[in-house]
Amino acid sequence: MEIKTLNLSSHSPFRNPNNRRFYPCSSSAIVAHFPHYLPLPQLSHISSILTSSSFRANQRFRISCITPIDQNLIETPNDLTEEDSIVSTSSQVEVESDPSQGIISSVKEGINVEIVNDSIWMQIKEIALFAGPAAGLWLCGPLMSLIDTAIIGQGSSLELAALGPATVVCDYLSYVFMFLSIATSNMVATSLATGDKNDVQHKISILLFVGFACGLGMLLLTKFLGIKLLSGFTGAQNLHLVPAANTYVQIRGLAWPAILVGWVTQSASLGMKDSWGPLKALAVASIVNATGDIVLCMFLGYGIAGAAWATMVSQVVAAFMMIGALKNKGYNAFSIAIPSAKELLQIFELAAPVFVTMISKVAFYSFLAYFATSMGTRKIAAHQVMIQVYCMCTVWGEPLSQTAQSFMPELICGINKSLQKARMLLKSLLVIGAIAGAILGVVGTSVPWLFPNLFTTDAEVIGEMHKVLLPYLIALIVTPSTHSLEGTLLAGRDLRFLSISMSGCFTLGGLLVLLVSNRGFGLAGCWWSLAAFQWARFFLALSRLTSPTSFLQSDKLILSQVEKVKTT
Repeated sequence: MEIKTLNLSSHSPFRNPNNRRFYPCSSSAIVAHFPHYLPLPQLSHISSILTSSSFRANQRFRISCITPIDQNLIETPNDLTEEDSIVSTSSQVEVESDPSQGIISSVKEGINVEIVNDSIWMQIKEIALFAGPAAGLWLCGPLMSLIDTAIIGQGSSLELAALGPATVVCDYLSYVFMFLSIATSNMVATSLATGDKNDVQHKISILLFVGFACGLGMLLLTKFLGIKLLSGFTGAQNLHLVPAANTYVQIRGLAWPAILVGWVTQSASLGMKDSWGPLKALAVASIVNATGDIVLCMFLGYGIAGAAWATMVSQVVAAFMMIGALKNKGYNAFSIAIPSAKELLQIFELAAPVFVTMISKVAFYSFLAYFATSMGTRKIAAHQVMIQVYCMCTVWGEPLSQTAQSFMPELICGINKSLQKARMLLKSLLVIGAIAGAILGVVGTSVPWLFPNLFTTDAEVIGEMHKVLLPYLIALIVTPSTHSLEGTLLAGRDLRFLSISMSGCFTLGGLLVLLVSNRGFGLAGCWWSLAAFQWARFFLALSRLTSPTSFLQSDKLILSQVEKVKTT
């Protein structure tokens, strides 16, 4: 090890510890600044790590400086590149290594040395380990509705058509509260990035209160206004669907408090980068739902009411199991705290733009269902089948959004901030999104095309389903990539742009649906409008994240976001 005197130059690897900004490194070596009281034996300990056989080329070496800087530096192996960054320091050293992960770390009090493989394929593997189980979480909800659709479709076309407006009230309205899930994941991940466990518990407690209060409100809404909502949605020409649809809505509405509390606990676990605990809970819930559907509908003949009871019970079971999963991580999911006015304002500042985003998306899908409802019973039934299969496929992209929301905050504004790694993560997410979109496009289109009898035996309904296959495919293939981009925008809290762009897509998409419906393009026109809606979301989000003013490109924007996080 060689100790040199620091000579400031244009390429000096100097970092200001006050604003935590990184400066370029020399191509000949990576260096780190240490406090003047750091003993030489401890410096040699670090040097032994850096010169060990485990230190391979094409890997990133990080040292974070959080203490006063002296004009000393350590020269490190010559196989490092100038893309490597300086990140933290301290006065004592312990060495830990994990060869299976390709990581060597040295941590105690302040020095944090970390070697990370920069291979995009290693990062894709890490994403897959998190997003794979997370896919199951997003699949369970649409899977429950799809099971209801398949079981009820075997018995009655009228009850199958009634599921259209009923699922709008039960499922689409629940998506309005997705802001609660996104806020939980974002706030928990951000608090964990700063290392404050007590703050994590407090945020979970106040969000549980908000979730439970919203759940009670929705229970009362569906109880007293369910018929009015359904009657207004179906229109005078389809009032014969309201009794069956209201039966479904009233039973499913009993689970609203459990649904939203379950979403908070599930999102808290995901914010902690744990997707297996919630997956186990929802796997059990799906089994309960499928078993209940078969027993109550096929054997006991309860029809649409039996499907509703099976789904409602499964959602309550899932909520209690996710509460248990969060408890296993050391957090109390039964600790509910009433938020102060300031905390409510902070939640509102994060949730309001997300709410606008979600309500725009839900409103557009509801708009499609509304126009499909005006086209007759068989077209309603065909649209119900296709939209359920579509939702079943699109949720495979949601784990990519969740991955961005769980991993990006640490890279954007956490202790180990690295915009270069954030950009690499986004690149990996887009690669996975493109592959997933191609696979989903082929598989998702094949099911209603080749196996329509899984959902209905009505030949006219099947014919209407086949008319929308092409726009269905075009809309589906871009969805996973869109989720990756929008999840990154959420992680970076670029919420104003996201809400404005989604509102614009809804407005223009709604006008397009109105135009094609009035011109007599039928159900196919609605689905072409959906394809345009999805591709517009993709291009808007992509242009935002690749622009020079993006938070992934500009440190100035990140600093403003960090201040917001500190305030929160």
